[in-house]
Amino acid sequence: MKKHTKIYCKFFGIGEQDFPICEWCGRRELIDVHHINNRGMGGSKDKDFIENLIGLCRECHSSAHTHRISKDELTHRHELKMMYKAS
Repeated sequence: MKKHTKIYCKFFGIGEQDFPICEWCGRRELIDVHHINNRGMGGSKDKDFIENLIGLCRECHSSAHTHRISKDELTHRHELKMMYKAS
């Protein structure tokens, strides 16, 4: 499991056998942990923090990479999920 995926799963209490909910569309299936502000070519360790990581199904992850879902929309949705978890 990649470092950023571990960070996301630990924060939200997701086990390896769980099928979490896509933060964008709400489908319960395997998710890809997406960097809202991408790491760029070659990666960057300073982007692996929970505020920059969002769990998306494959279809929504693809939409995020092709900019059909904006970074601002992803950030807002993820902030709501983190606020919900904190309460």
